[in-house]
Amino acid sequence: MAFALLALLLAPGFVPSARAEHEIYYRYVVLGFVRDAQGRAVAGRELELIRDKTGFSYLGLTDDAGFFLIVARLGDESAGESLTLRAGPTATRLVAVFDPANHTEHRGARVDLEGTRFVEQRARFQATLLDALGAASR
Repeated sequence: MAFALLALLLAPGFVPSARAEHEIYYRYVVLGFVRDAQGRAVAGRELELIRDKTGFSYLGLTDDAGFFLIVARLGDESAGESLTLRAGPTATRLVAVFDPANHTEHRGARVDLEGTRFVEQRARFQATLLDALGAASR
């Protein structure tokens, strides 16, 4: 029986169904800008996004404009999960807010670091992400 199953799996043309890791419903994007107390962009600043449930972290780095983008792997079951965004000693807690039934819109949050204070700007997430994706394709 095991041999028959192995033969089926190795047969030409057999493609098992699996969810692709690159699909929108596996991505949660946290992006934003880091500025100093005078409002100037901070380049080369390291940021860390931590899944509080698992302790797993994702790293990001700001570019010359102070922009960062971190892609975390969060599936549909992770809606409402608590996340921590850290930049050095400064940290803030986020909640992964998205509709698990919506597999067409990008999921994520925009969070800016202004001096030593994180400011969440959820309403600006989609536009900022689309702008970043457009810039990346140029």
